[in-house]
Amino acid sequence: MSGEMIRLARAKAQAAGVSVALERGDAATPSLAAASFDVVLARHVLWAFEDPDAALQRWVELLAPKGRLILIEGRWSTGAGLRARDCRSLVLRHRAKAELQHLSENTQPWGMTVDDDRYLILSLS
Repeated sequence: MSGEMIRLARAKAQAAGVSVALERGDAATPSLAAASFDVVLARHVLWAFEDPDAALQRWVELLAPKGRLILIEGRWSTGAGLRARDCRSLVLRHRAKAELQHLSENTQPWGMTVDDDRYLILSLS
C-alpha cells in the first residue's frame, strides 16, 4: 500500500529502460481481471496475510490457463513465515503441481550461513 514503494519501483524500471504498469492496492485481493496474467510472483508476503489460503486462491484466479505461480517464502529463525511443506500444501489446494526448491542449501547468495528455511515454489498448473 506504500506510495513510496511504487515511486521507487517506477524509478528503477525507468532507469533499466523497462516499461511496466504498477498499481497501488491490496495484495491479498487485487482488483485485477481474472485469467489475465501469465505469471504471479510473490516474495516473502504470503505468510503475512491473515488468510494466506484466500490470498493464494485469488492469485491463482488471476492466472491465464497456462500461467505460472512463483512463490519465494521462508520460515525464519524468529518463528515468522511459513514452513515449506505447509506452503506447498496450500498451493496444492488450488493447483495440480507445486515444485519445491530449498534455497537455504546454497548460502552464497546470502553471504552468510543460513539457519532458517528459505524456499521457492513453482506451480506450472
